[in-house]
Amino acid sequence: MSISVQNISKSFKDKTALKNISFEVQEGELFGLIGPDGAGKTTLFRILTTLLFADSGTATVANFDAINDYKKIRNNVGYMPGKFSLYQDLTVEENLEFFATIFGTTIEENYDLIKDIYVQIEPFKNRRAGKLSGGMKQKLALCCALIHKPKVLFLDEPTTGVDPVSRKEFWEMLKRLQTKGITMLVSTPYMDEAALCDRIALIQDGKILEIDTPQHIVKHYPKTIYNVSANNMYQLINSLKNYEHNYSVYPFGEFVHYSDKRNDFNPTDLKLYLEKQQLQNIQISKTAATIEDTFMELAK
Repeated sequence: MSISVQNISKSFKDKTALKNISFEVQEGELFGLIGPDGAGKTTLFRILTTLLFADSGTATVANFDAINDYKKIRNNVGYMPGKFSLYQDLTVEENLEFFATIFGTTIEENYDLIKDIYVQIEPFKNRRAGKLSGGMKQKLALCCALIHKPKVLFLDEPTTGVDPVSRKEFWEMLKRLQTKGITMLVSTPYMDEAALCDRIALIQDGKILEIDTPQHIVKHYPKTIYNVSANNMYQLINSLKNYEHNYSVYPFGEFVHYSDKRNDFNPTDLKLYLEKQQLQNIQISKTAATIEDTFMELAK
């Protein structure tokens, strides 16, 4: 077992950040912690990386106890926080050399681990880190987290604020790292990234809602979902929410995801209702449930 979390709770004054959290991550697994801002993801990461003490419960990382073996954990994990935290006045190369030195290693010794990532930022190796683009900062931070060849890699919302192309590239890099046997715990508020993990834990208000593979989690959605569109999105959402048979109504890109309470639901009935609301260009079609749909259902 690479990570084991048992009944972890943590409070800050009158705010409970984590409530009896338990889960396990297997060696070599890419495990996702999925939830919105304020769900408790960062607090949990700080406990597992020995930066915070839990109020109760136990945790082990790489078979080391999070309290008694904190020095061993720090030598065996890599941590990439959500906010860029490298030295902005140092160059790319200087940052990497600095972190390698801290862990008693060199860039050359573990270069094979970061090579695929570093070659993308090597042309800017003499540029100060603070002058890099968001995507380049992200790659540099990942290199620095990997330079000592950690057994477990913690990535706390690593793609927040990064453009879609860089996000896609980053997850491709994580998949390649996984083939090298590194266990990864990734937190993200982006539901679409959940599908890229081996298993995920959905977290809300400091509580785990569900743990399973992305494929199994979406199967738990209890209703058929329909994509609904019309000429006026705002009016469409309000009309659907006021429809007496609605089970759930959520905006989803250019559509509204709609589920009906009735088992014998006929889309024609809904279309007639929406036409009476003066909506036009109405389109209704079945669609597959997503992680986001299931999360909203579990969070009710």
